[in-house]
Amino acid sequence: MRRHTVLVIGKVTPDMHKNKPKADALRELHTDGVLVLPNAWDAGSAALIAQAGAKAVATTSGGVSWAVGRPDGQSLSRDEMVEQVRLIASAVDVPVTADVEGGYGHTPEDVALTVAAVVGAGAVGINLEDSKGFGVPLFTIEEQTARLRAVRRAAERADLPELFVNVRTDVFLFQVGEPEGRLQDVLARAVAYAEAGADSLFVPGLVDLDVLKEVVAGSPLPVNVMAGPGAPTVAEFAGVGVRRVSLGTAVAQAAYSVARRAAAEVLAEGSYTELAGALDFGAVNSVFTR
Repeated sequence: MRRHTVLVIGKVTPDMHKNKPKADALRELHTDGVLVLPNAWDAGSAALIAQAGAKAVATTSGGVSWAVGRPDGQSLSRDEMVEQVRLIASAVDVPVTADVEGGYGHTPEDVALTVAAVVGAGAVGINLEDSKGFGVPLFTIEEQTARLRAVRRAAERADLPELFVNVRTDVFLFQVGEPEGRLQDVLARAVAYAEAGADSLFVPGLVDLDVLKEVVAGSPLPVNVMAGPGAPTVAEFAGVGVRRVSLGTAVAQAAYSVARRAAAEVLAEGSYTELAGALDFGAVNSVFTR
C-alpha cells in the first residue's frame, strides 16, 4: 500500500486532514475481499444505503444529475456537483467516494480544481474517467496520466494524500477500437495509470468473467466492475479476482422506475399495488434523525 505524507517547510509530517480516518478506512476496504457499492444519488439514498450495511458510499453521476433534473454527462457545473457531494458526505458516517466524471474539464488544472473541491466537501475517494464524453475519443494514455498526476498533487495540497483514486477506463463501455485489441489497451492503460498514482481500475461495460480474469491477472491495480441485472453475482466476480463491485445508476433507475409505475397506476387505475413492500414512514423517517 502506498504510504502518504505531506511535505511541509522542508520536512515530512503526517497529514492532519479531518477526514484522514475515513480515507484510511476506504483504503483498507480495498485490501481484502470485495467492496460492494450500491451507488447513491442524494443524501437520502446515501443514508439508506449506509443503514443497509454499506461500508462506504459511492455517488453516481447519472443519479446525481437526474436528482436535480439534468441528464448524465457533466451537465452539472462543478459547483453543483460538489454541493451534492457535500450533502451526501454530511448524511453518512462511512467514507464517501465521489464520481467526478471526466474531471469537469479536460486539463490537469481543471481536474485539480475538481479534486480540491470534492475533498473540501468531504469526499475521500474519486472516480475519474478517461473519456472525454459520449461518442468522442478517450484521452490518450499520456493525457490521462498527466491528469492523474494532477489529482495526486491536488490531494496533497488539500492535506489528503490518502485520497483513493479509482480511475475509470471506457474502452469496453464505449467499445473503443477493434474488439481483439481492447484487452491489451486496458492493460496498457492500467500499467500507466498505476505509475501515475491511481489506486484501482474501473472497467465498466465488462462483465465477461473470462476476460475479467485476464484483466485481473495483467493489471497492477485492483479491478472494479459495474454490475446490474443479468451480470454475474458478487461471488462470481470475486472468484476471478475482482475487488470492487459498483451498481452505477442501477439503484437510482430502480427507484425512479417505482415512482413512474406507481404514478401511472394510481392515475390510470386508482390503485396502489406498485407501492407494496415499501418501508413504512417511521422506518424511513428515523434514518434522518442522526
